[in-house]
Amino acid sequence: MDRYEFESDNTAAICPEAWAALAEANAAGAASYGEDKWTRRVSERVREIFETDCETFVVFNGTAANALALAHLCRPFHSVICHEHSHIETDECGAPEFFSGGAKLLPTRGANGKLDLAQVEEIFLRQHSVHSPKPRGISLTQATELGTVYRREEIERIAEFARTQSLFVHMDGARFANAVAALDCAPKAITWEAGVDSLCFGGTKNGTAAGELVIFFQKELAREFEYRAKQAGQLASKMRFLAAPWAGLLENDVWLENARRANDRAKSLAEKLSVVLGTEPALPCEASAVFWRMPEDLVAQLHGRGWHFYKFIEPDVYRLMCSWSVSNKDIDDFVSDVKAVAR
Repeated sequence: MDRYEFESDNTAAICPEAWAALAEANAAGAASYGEDKWTRRVSERVREIFETDCETFVVFNGTAANALALAHLCRPFHSVICHEHSHIETDECGAPEFFSGGAKLLPTRGANGKLDLAQVEEIFLRQHSVHSPKPRGISLTQATELGTVYRREEIERIAEFARTQSLFVHMDGARFANAVAALDCAPKAITWEAGVDSLCFGGTKNGTAAGELVIFFQKELAREFEYRAKQAGQLASKMRFLAAPWAGLLENDVWLENARRANDRAKSLAEKLSVVLGTEPALPCEASAVFWRMPEDLVAQLHGRGWHFYKFIEPDVYRLMCSWSVSNKDIDDFVSDVKAVAR
């Protein structure tokens, strides 16, 4: 029997609205290299959603989005302060350093996957002379890799420090939709209004097959980014096939509804596991991820029953990721098996 894949939200199918838009784009020929109506509509819709005149670029995946955005904000002798669990630090194979020509990531600690401003200041002050890479940016992840969400005031404090030190603020928004849904806020409230300069807006984990958005909230920062994207192999000749699913996702706030569904299922899963196992989540369940301490024998038996998820933090914290497509039945089936093997 097929089981829902809790190991990642990347395993989910394309949502119906994105699929329909892709089919529409495939019905006839269209202009290439982003000169099509779907790519233009995505840019227009992003401006509407964020309520500002921003610049938007479509690239193939999240690694390219983060790496190229940071490379565009930095020079080779610069550095970027980030969380030790951030995707750019742990899962992008040095892409930000590679595409920037050498800009260094400076990982720091913070509770529950969030940057701690005191730690940020401390690591900033260590880079005090020409012998150290000069800090040029701060990167934060929204929602974080540990399933938590930055509140507006937290972003504002980080951005205020960044402004006083002439640093840019970059946001890895692979699960930005889940953060907006969790906070029930306007997207502008936790981006440009709070001091964010560039957002990598993720769609793959929200219902598309491929294609992420790089958004610059100040037009001057976006200048010549199209050349950087082209040089990096990120300018799709048939761009409409990346943009059209995004258009379907953004129309009628499908992106937000998908995120709400994923978040709601994660909360339901956490509540039911708490009852069955008699324990609490290892980390706050604020978006679409659930983290739980589990003994290896329990995990082995669940794997044996066809459930796929993996250890995220040693020695015993496992991640269960919910996507737009997880159903209440999926949750109930999993919890039922947990109950059966945990006796």
